[in-house]
Amino acid sequence: MKTFEELGVSEEIRRAIEELGFEHPMPVQEEVIPYLLGNGNDVIALAQTGTGKTAAFGIPLLERTDPTNRSTQAVVISPTRELCLQIADDLKSFAKYIKGINIVAVYGGTSIIDQIHALKHGAQIIVATPGRLIDLMHRGAAKVQEVRNVVLDEADEMLNMGFSDSINEIFDNVPADRNTLLFSATMSKDIERIALNYLHDHKEIVVGSRNEGAENVNHIYYMVNAKDKYLALKRIVDFYPRIYGIIFCRTKAETQEVADKLIRDGYNAEPLHGDLSQQQRDITMQKFRQHITQLLVATDVAARGLDVDDLTHVINYGMPGDTESYTHRSGRTGRAGKKGTSISIIHTKERGRVREVERTIGKEFVDGTLPTPQEICSKQLFKAIDEIEKVDVDEDQIAPFMEDINRHFEYFDKEDILKRIVSLEFGKFLKYYANAPEIVKPSTQRDRKDRNEGRDGRKREKRAPESGYRRLFINLGKDDGFYPGEVMQFINRNVHGRQDVGHI
Repeated sequence: MKTFEELGVSEEIRRAIEELGFEHPMPVQEEVIPYLLGNGNDVIALAQTGTGKTAAFGIPLLERTDPTNRSTQAVVISPTRELCLQIADDLKSFAKYIKGINIVAVYGGTSIIDQIHALKHGAQIIVATPGRLIDLMHRGAAKVQEVRNVVLDEADEMLNMGFSDSINEIFDNVPADRNTLLFSATMSKDIERIALNYLHDHKEIVVGSRNEGAENVNHIYYMVNAKDKYLALKRIVDFYPRIYGIIFCRTKAETQEVADKLIRDGYNAEPLHGDLSQQQRDITMQKFRQHITQLLVATDVAARGLDVDDLTHVINYGMPGDTESYTHRSGRTGRAGKKGTSISIIHTKERGRVREVERTIGKEFVDGTLPTPQEICSKQLFKAIDEIEKVDVDEDQIAPFMEDINRHFEYFDKEDILKRIVSLEFGKFLKYYANAPEIVKPSTQRDRKDRNEGRDGRKREKRAPESGYRRLFINLGKDDGFYPGEVMQFINRNVHGRQDVGHI
């Protein structure tokens, strides 16, 4: 295993990173750092977040920056405000012992005037979101004519968020003979297009496997009927008492709804979506990072830039629309050598998407069976007992109250007190699961064909209309805001006289 000194890292930076606990280079750092220290070396690095990326590109950037020259020499572009701040903080930490280096983060959602003032003092390195950087370039505040190094971090995320035009404009304004480094978790056609257009004779460095999530992640799906999705989520969360995870939803409305239900049912959960103000999002993210919040219910867009190393679970409340999104979500757990679990709660139509993801990541999903009420209650009971056993008793602190406590419990025996303590800690699970609704695993398409059944397990109705009626098909439904009432209103407005309408 090489040292940072053998990779060519200067003494000032080595001193700073040793203080941060960096002992040996991680694989991505060992690959990328020596190559980027050379001139004209363009790189595409395929690596998940949490693999040591920031140091891999940050250290060479600092090595190649001249602190005596106040002009902007490097630009790091990332998809979110949170990631910008994080990268800028990391670079400042690495540059602790380099005199004269100024690193400025610029991003939307905050005063552009303050950022213009910060850039006027001279920033050798700008860390930016694409939209805000373009805005500052148009105003003449960000001058990129002397940029020697451009880094695109989480390039696939930026393209998913629709930043391709901004990225094109940034590249059109920086010198052609720059170094370009592109980090991405997945290798899509869009990423390859950027590589061909803007990278020269680039080297591809793969950390882990191409297009693959973290090796330490187990992938499980639970197939349920749509009406049982939340009940299934409840069971999963209850079965893992020490869960610390993100629950991903498809829409802002669904995110809020699921979070509200979890909070109402007594779980330590909070929503994170685009309808919240930036201040609310910052507070929510901070609470989650500090483990004050145990479950974060989020949309993909809102969770971008949230970097947490010790997630135990990622839960997909339905499969995401594309494989890249799944890879990003699942890659948030199982980091830093720890095991993680990616769980998907799906219905029968989404099984095909599971197969697509399996082919892409080269790993099979486990077809899970939801834990039974008995299994959940056993897990929660042992958690309650474990917490009672591990209580740290401060004899001096409780001494003044012991006389009153002993008097109150004078006529209780040990077994009775234990029963009451366990019931207090564990009673809500016993009460809920005593009458918990049954969750039936739906039949697959193949099973239904054999039995001529519908999706809900009932015998399939014939498509013939009722006697005396003609059947009309209207290709609209609840998703379009179109209900039986709209059909009746349409008929009443356009057909005079009484009309007999059959089953809608």
